[in-house]
Amino acid sequence: MIDFAETENRLRNVLSEKRFRHTMGVTYTAAALAFAWGADPEKARIAGLLHDCAKWCTNEEKIRLCDSYGIQLTEAERSNPELSHAKLGAYLAQKDYGLDDAELLSAIRYHTTGRPGMTLLEKIIFIADYIEPNRNLAPNLSEIRRLAFSDPDRCICRIMEDTLAYLKEKNYSIDQTTQDAYDYYIELTCRKDDCL
Repeated sequence: MIDFAETENRLRNVLSEKRFRHTMGVTYTAAALAFAWGADPEKARIAGLLHDCAKWCTNEEKIRLCDSYGIQLTEAERSNPELSHAKLGAYLAQKDYGLDDAELLSAIRYHTTGRPGMTLLEKIIFIADYIEPNRNLAPNLSEIRRLAFSDPDRCICRIMEDTLAYLKEKNYSIDQTTQDAYDYYIELTCRKDDCL
């Protein structure tokens, strides 16, 4: 495992003040969700701390670094380079910060797009990134925050529904992984309600 305090200090020095505040909000929220859902709170804290470790560079730099490290990007990630920070972040968490836990790296990797069949830790980081206390612009945050502690799968559906609506409204390309994840969680929650 990594040295939390040392990693926190390193990130404080490379991230903008706003991004660092968000990072610490995700770290706190991830730990709270881990306690609520029976996951390892220390793992959640570490994944939360490192989830945006690639946000220090420009979008052009993100693409250049992904290309130089051999990180495969989708068409959606190339057209919206902001998405590439998750894959790059997982790589940098391992290469630059010494994180060697595959579960944590996967939570970092999928914190933006989600994926079908997410692990509990992946769900926690995905949700924590969206609901942390410094976030206040997304629609339906009160409902989504309530769902985060009562039904994480429904929470993921709601986040993805709002995210897809936003992407369509802005005419941004949609990563196929996000669409697949949304379809998966809609079907899963529908099965819970016996509505198929």
